[in-house]
Amino acid sequence: MRRSFTLVDVLLLLALFIDAPWAITGSSHCQRGNPAEIRPHSVAITEFGAVGDGVTLNTKAFQNAIFYLNSFADKGGAKLFVPAGQWLTGSFDLISHLTLWLDKDAIILGSTNSDDWPVIDPLPSYGRGRELPGRRHKSLIFGRNLTDVVITGDNGTIDGQGSIWWSWFRNETLNYTRPHLVELMNTTGVAISNLTFLNSPFWTIHPVYCSQVIVQNVTILAPLDSPNTDGIDPDSSDDVCIEDCYISTGDDIIAIKSGWDEYGTSYGRPSKNITIHRLVGQTTSAGIAIGSEMSGGVSEVYAENLTFYNSTTGIRIKTSPGRGGYVRNIYISNMSLTDVKTAIRFTGRYGEHPDESYDPKALPLIERITIDDVTGQNIKYAGLLEGIEGDTFLDICLSNINLSVTSKSPWNCSYIQGYSEAVSPEICEPLRERIIPDHYSSCYYPSHPLQSSSNETVGLDCHGKFMDA
Repeated sequence: MRRSFTLVDVLLLLALFIDAPWAITGSSHCQRGNPAEIRPHSVAITEFGAVGDGVTLNTKAFQNAIFYLNSFADKGGAKLFVPAGQWLTGSFDLISHLTLWLDKDAIILGSTNSDDWPVIDPLPSYGRGRELPGRRHKSLIFGRNLTDVVITGDNGTIDGQGSIWWSWFRNETLNYTRPHLVELMNTTGVAISNLTFLNSPFWTIHPVYCSQVIVQNVTILAPLDSPNTDGIDPDSSDDVCIEDCYISTGDDIIAIKSGWDEYGTSYGRPSKNITIHRLVGQTTSAGIAIGSEMSGGVSEVYAENLTFYNSTTGIRIKTSPGRGGYVRNIYISNMSLTDVKTAIRFTGRYGEHPDESYDPKALPLIERITIDDVTGQNIKYAGLLEGIEGDTFLDICLSNINLSVTSKSPWNCSYIQGYSEAVSPEICEPLRERIIPDHYSSCYYPSHPLQSSSNETVGLDCHGKFMDA
């Protein structure tokens, strides 16, 4: 098994990344303020007895510091400063109006003792742990029912030390579902930026039931053979902006979710208004995935300026009979692929159900998916587009796509309906009707992709607090 990433690995990778021709640059669409001008009250973790030697367990220090800072929540909020050092800890909870700030050489290390990651109830939209029936481990950094939470710094590091969890998973010795590295639930106003995240035990950054979320200028790394180490997974969340990120992991770089089968349908909270800009990465799975847990619905997703290399899939939609829900109004533009097995993939029979109570007649609605301006080199398959018999995926629109494909059968399409324009190699028969002039209105082209559902721009003011435009 490949070793976990170390700080030396990160520094070498970032040095190469900065000089790369596809390195992330450009103006911000997330309207993020300056997090350096933060809270009126500040303490350092060392004031609560923390020792940054990489050996001393500092869970109590983090918990006590945050308990103390809670008294300032109604006085402009507070900042917890983590200086240079290696700060070993188990799970700890954040509070509202808090900035967790990591200095340049600060490393928060997740404990390798599972007892330091408490067990909590499953998400109601999943009905059970994602891997095992029953409960799940709490994430290293956790928050619930909060407002105005900032996790940032001067390019510090949060390392989940996940290799022990990956071993337990492979050896089938887990008692509960693995923890995420960062999870925020039912929280409004989240900003995560200017940090490196390493070796998550499971999904890395998981905002669930959240609104107004910014993830900006982060690096997320885990070995390509690490199991289920997704990068960023917005889940039943709305008004999410992801920008200027480099992610290399063992599963989907970004996976947009909204609950699992009958539990997701019953909970009924969709993921919507999700914007992704200037994303670069590699993975053994997909660059951007929707699903497979999408039973609460996914809509209004806008992604542009994407670069994926050395990966299995560029864009993937995953669903199954029994999911119900919908995926609609998706627009993906300006994507560059190199050494990618399949550029575009729709999987209508992904399977995986939480229990036997799901309704196999609950069919998902997949419609109005537009993918525009795609180039690719050394691609094996242009597209594997597989809908569901009796549940055709509708208004799939592909345009301005130019792929250098090695397979003699570049497209494989079934139970798909839609249109195309300027696609090479030649598109499969169900998509050969031209978009222009008769079917432009059938395709999804967002009019104001950067605006939230309430016509407000997601943003932060100059004090690192959330504002409305």
